Formats: sequence, C-alpha cells, structure tokens
Amino acid sequence: MKDSNSIQPQVKYKILLVGDIGEDIYTYGDVNRISPEAPVPVFESKYIVTKAGMAGNVAKNLEALGCHVNFLHGETSVKNRLIDIRSKQQLIRLDKDIISEPIKFETAIPPVYDAVVISDYNKGTVTYELIEELVKEANVPIFVDTKKTDLARLAGCYIKINALEKSRATSLPNSQHLIVTHGGDGAYWNGWTYAAEIVGDVIDVCGAGDTFLAALVYEFLKTGHMPDAVKFANKASAVTVQHIGVYAPRLEEIK
Repeated sequence: MKDSNSIQPQVKYKILLVGDIGEDIYTYGDVNRISPEAPVPVFESKYIVTKAGMAGNVAKNLEALGCHVNFLHGETSVKNRLIDIRSKQQLIRLDKDIISEPIKFETAIPPVYDAVVISDYNKGTVTYELIEELVKEANVPIFVDTKKTDLARLAGCYIKINALEKSRATSLPNSQHLIVTHGGDGAYWNGWTYAAEIVGDVIDVCGAGDTFLAALVYEFLKTGHMPDAVKFANKASAVTVQHIGVYAPRLEEIK
C-alpha cells in the first residue's frame, strides 16, 4: 500500500544555461585596530569561503531543484567580499570584472532541452544577437535575466529584472513576458503584485535574484502557470536571503 504522504519523484528538466560566470569569495575576519600607516582599519583574515557567482549561481540553484544543466559561459569575474566574522556584516567588496568574448553557436541547438535560461550580467558573454538567434532556433521557453536596456528587442522571451533595472530600461516587452522583482515588496507580473514571503531576519540579499530566476523556470516548466511560478520563486528567494552569501535552496526547503 502506498503512503499518501510520500514525496513524488522529482522531474529532471534539462536546461541550457548561457551567461556570465563569476567567483564569489567571502573572506571572514576581524577589525580590531587602526593601521599605523594611515587612518584606516586593519582587516585580519581568518578564513575564506568560495562559491560560484553570477550565472554560476543560477546553475547551482537549478541543480539544487533537480535540473540537468548544460552551462555555456565566458571568462570568470571575481568578487571578494570582506566580512566581519562577528556581525557577519560586509565591510567592502573588491571586484575584478572580466569582459568576455561573446558566445556564438556554430551548430544548431539540439532539441533535448526543456528551457533556455540566459543570465546576462553585461560582461560580454551574451549579445542581443545571441538572444535573437535563440528565440528563432529554440522551440522551448526562454527565460532572460539581463542588465540590458532595450528589452522590447528580446520579444519571445520571459524577461525577469528587478525594479532598478526596469527604471533604466529604454523599452519594455509585453507585460505578459515581464516579471519585475521588488525585494521585500514581492514581484510584479502582468498587472498583478505577488507578495514576498514574510522573513524573520534578512541576512543577505546576495544571489536572491538568481534563486528567483531558477525557481521561476522550474515551477513554470512543472505547471505551465506563471502566477504559480512567481509565487514559488518568491518562496525560494525568501529562503536564500536568510543565508550569508549566495545560496541554492533545495526543493524541501522551499516547500
């Protein structure tokens, strides 16, 4: 006899992910004195944690939900965050951005994917032309998280951006294809606002947008229903903001 409370087997969606890759370094340490050389604090490093960033974090989030990910990316940019070991507050971030050569497809995209996901941090990997080519070639849903501004040019994609990115946009797509996140105020889609999950303590918002994107894709493929996908993505990002640094919640944590 089957247990009615047993968890159903998880669907393994196949995702083609294209985007900029980063390395997120978290250097934890103490600040207990001022430098004798200049009136600046001395940061004493205690230990270092390294995680995948940018589209690499999207890949980790998709994999945590059980997806198979084929990840195409450019060169690696690095962000090093110095964090006070006691308060867990970020003191400063040191960036080393690498501008990559754009990705080009030399052959047709094989018809094995359930969705294409583009995580574009404007580091050169993804061009407008690449996205337009994917719209023509890939007969599956395409989800784009981008810092580009001419969003109407990305017609045919589901575009996920945050409120700041929307304010900088020079053109917008059809409202049915635009999802705008507003942090603690939830997410907006097609005239509706979906409230964010109530969180006791927001520890770190870093990577919450990547989690939202991955969860949005997963739930949309599962249900085909954008309102359900946005609600699920809100739940997933609420889990992430309760952790320091980028985080990839598992399905059981979200549910």
